[in-house]
Amino acid sequence: MNDYRYTLEPYNGMKTRYHCPNCNKKGVFTKYVDIHTKEHLNDNVGKCSRLIKCGYHYTPKQYFDDNNLSFDTLINSKVIARVKPKPKTSFINVEVLNKSKTRSKPNFFIDFLANHWNKEVAFELLDKYHIGTSNYWNGSTVFWQVDVKGNVRSGKIMLYNASNGKRVKEPYNHINWVHKALKLDNFNLEQCYFGEHLLNEDTSKPVAIVKSEKTAVISSVYLPEFIWLACGSVNNLNESKTRALKGRNVVLFPDLKCFDLWNNKIPQLTSLATFRTSTLLKEKANQIEKEQGYDLADYLLKIK
Repeated sequence: MNDYRYTLEPYNGMKTRYHCPNCNKKGVFTKYVDIHTKEHLNDNVGKCSRLIKCGYHYTPKQYFDDNNLSFDTLINSKVIARVKPKPKTSFINVEVLNKSKTRSKPNFFIDFLANHWNKEVAFELLDKYHIGTSNYWNGSTVFWQVDVKGNVRSGKIMLYNASNGKRVKEPYNHINWVHKALKLDNFNLEQCYFGEHLLNEDTSKPVAIVKSEKTAVISSVYLPEFIWLACGSVNNLNESKTRALKGRNVVLFPDLKCFDLWNNKIPQLTSLATFRTSTLLKEKANQIEKEQGYDLADYLLKIK
């Protein structure tokens, strides 16, 4: 039987339950501890007990993946977590990206954009952000990650509802990666910010970062004074990706549920760029919107 190096900290009174970095509630967060040293892996690595209202669960594996660390699980508790020499980043041929930018196959996210604005705007966004179409699910979208050097890191495949623009999460969460769908062997994914290739267009323009690719695309129409990027998940705002922003002025637009989590990361990133966190959503949102974790797109889409 496999025994893992890290486990959720056993309950030993409220001193072992902490402030959740996502929903900001006290006494609901359980951290992962090293079973040998009894030390916490990281203050953000753990699970919130508010499964419905929060659902935050950042696992050791995700932490190691996000920080380019190796997590080896061995039998009989002989588990070693160590830093390995950084493997070479894998890339996907740009022709795969270009072929995915077809306009002849159904793409429900592009349909949503066309319904909200028009086809001309939708196709402009498709070209600008390298939005592709996948056959993995009928109507699914590919958000390609292209770095500042023009390398195609990979593409995130997701399925959206063409009517309301929401992601399809039932009966399961429809999300995958192109390199996995293509079954590319020994592929080493090192993510970059979605939209990072746009940094080359204007070196003086301020940068705005949101969580989701959808929000970045939509925000770029309403607020074109920024270069809009997306980090893809709440924990993907990190130092390794931010190196591409060296010397830039950056504004973070976190979802309502991760305001403090992102704001608290700024001291770790200020050596690379100048950061500030927008309080727009936090000041405008009502209690229901805060509980639902509204993001910027939820507000902008109400504007005609």
